[in-house]
Amino acid sequence: MIEESMLRRNLSLIREVAQESGAEIILAFKAFALWKTFPIFREYISHTTASSPYEARLALEEFGSPAHTYSPAYSEDTFDEILRCSSHITFNSFSQFSHFYPMVSRWNEEHGAGRMVSCGLRINPEHSHIETDLYNPTAPGSRFGVISADMPDILPEGLEGFHCHCHCESSAEDFVDNLVHMERRFGHLFHHLKWLNLGGGHLMTRKGYNVSLLVETILGLRRRYPNLHVILEPGSAFAWQTGPLVASVVDVVENHGIRTAILDVSFTCHMPDCLEMPYWPAVRGAETIEDPDGNVTSAQDGDGYVYRLGANSCLSGDFLSSWRFDHRLQIGERIIFEDMIHYTTVKTCMFNGIHHPALTILRQDGAHEVLREFRYEDYRDRMD
Repeated sequence: MIEESMLRRNLSLIREVAQESGAEIILAFKAFALWKTFPIFREYISHTTASSPYEARLALEEFGSPAHTYSPAYSEDTFDEILRCSSHITFNSFSQFSHFYPMVSRWNEEHGAGRMVSCGLRINPEHSHIETDLYNPTAPGSRFGVISADMPDILPEGLEGFHCHCHCESSAEDFVDNLVHMERRFGHLFHHLKWLNLGGGHLMTRKGYNVSLLVETILGLRRRYPNLHVILEPGSAFAWQTGPLVASVVDVVENHGIRTAILDVSFTCHMPDCLEMPYWPAVRGAETIEDPDGNVTSAQDGDGYVYRLGANSCLSGDFLSSWRFDHRLQIGERIIFEDMIHYTTVKTCMFNGIHHPALTILRQDGAHEVLREFRYEDYRDRMD
């Protein structure tokens, strides 16, 4: 359930940052793509970022503007669709740029100034504060972007921008440090560009984030390179703390003294980040007594009732441990996972035919609207 008032709170702050810093801030679909909420977004921002033909088409047809598109590799059979749906196309390598730029050039000649597509290149600063390798695009051997050692002194004709992504729910202080490393490796080329996309992971809507430092840093960057149009494309920042996932207890089982509340949702199907990252959401009315690394954060033998939360799938590891409640859980009782809008709805799967939760929005006037309900046919039609 996404809460409109919380979403507008985030959007208002993001718009203020854009206005004060002069940067363009756009929505990354990889974190949030509930297209029935796009009318709200369009009141605050103008563009989005895509990483596939489907996302690019969603940008054009549902958000109403062409996408800033990046993909690790483009395919011949879908690049025409990428061109149709994009205003900016970032290439991951010089070989991809060389191969597809003639198609972009022909497109621009045919469509004129009103529908030009600008080409960019992803760069890899080889520096990041991201501690989880699964989410670190700058780790040694990364498949993302061109490192400075492979960068020519003169950029090829038609290359107008750089794209860099090296943040994940990061702070403004991390951004300042990462920018130093980026400029050290690539800054001598910035004067030859029209735009610089600084990627996502700027969690400016998180409580305690140093928004002033973010604004000051972007302003300083623009003073050093007045030719650059600066772009940020966060995903989580837009939907951060905007709504919970509401589940119910189906059964409670016990084995070797471990109680598990089996729910009508699945971590692997509906909250995959909880198993991948691992990331543990807050559960309303409960206390976590163990962190994702298995470290005990509070005594397990204190007052209350301790439960694993398990999913209703056949995957043995489809559970998280452990939470303490102040009462014995009952079948039918609601379990509310806080802040589960970003990176959940976009990553769901239908493993085991597990039923998807409905997507809903709580309007500012208190009205509760169902955006989408899932049925058997949604599962069946993925398999034909």
